[in-house]
Amino acid sequence: MASAVLDDLLTSLRGGIVLDVSVGCLWTAVTVDVAGQRRCGLAATLRAEEVHGQPVVRHAGHLAEKGAQELARMVQLGSSSLTEASIGMAALNALLPIDEDPGAEIHAAGVIAQRGAGKRVALVGHFPFVDALRQQVETLWVLELTPHGDDLPTEAAPDIIPQADVLAITGTTLINGTFDGLMALRQPQALVLILGPSAPLSPVLFDHGVHLVSGALVQDIDPVLTAVRQGANFHQVRRAGVHLATLCCEKQP
Repeated sequence: MASAVLDDLLTSLRGGIVLDVSVGCLWTAVTVDVAGQRRCGLAATLRAEEVHGQPVVRHAGHLAEKGAQELARMVQLGSSSLTEASIGMAALNALLPIDEDPGAEIHAAGVIAQRGAGKRVALVGHFPFVDALRQQVETLWVLELTPHGDDLPTEAAPDIIPQADVLAITGTTLINGTFDGLMALRQPQALVLILGPSAPLSPVLFDHGVHLVSGALVQDIDPVLTAVRQGANFHQVRRAGVHLATLCCEKQP
């Protein structure tokens, strides 16, 4: 099924030339040239169960020969190839028209803690700040594809999300095609955030029920590419040269 939010994001993109595609075991980075400026976008590397003898990335070795917007449209392939969709999301993030001066870093964990104080919070995705956040809000539910500890399986979403005053969703849901279904479960007055390095820093998301977007801007491209290629986790990638940024919708609950 086509995703309206992905369609709108793709329509908002600038043109560019693909310079490099790096698919690490944890993160994918796409580097493009936009009007003479080198830009890099990140996305989590997702991978479905491999079919023996079938390529995970069908045009591996030739992706840099594609147009940048063509590469970004691969984000719509989540139902058939999660890894190709990850490449598409990284290309999309590289092509977004973004303010080059992001200002001070705003951490999603702090925003969720502040807005979730005394409220019920549902977090789709297990982030490193979960343990601290649990002490700062009235109720915290964590939904995970591979739950551990106090996490709940994603199958519990229809029961949990309608109860949440604050809903924070990982950006990888735009890659695996679950974003629209999760958003359909929210209560109308809930504050909605989308977060993580895969999250597109675009006000287009505000037209689809999101109030805050917290994502990543790659500032030191070469060290970040090296980290991605060598299997770095996001903490290591961030230290290599990534700035966290948050966009806020003027109309919030």
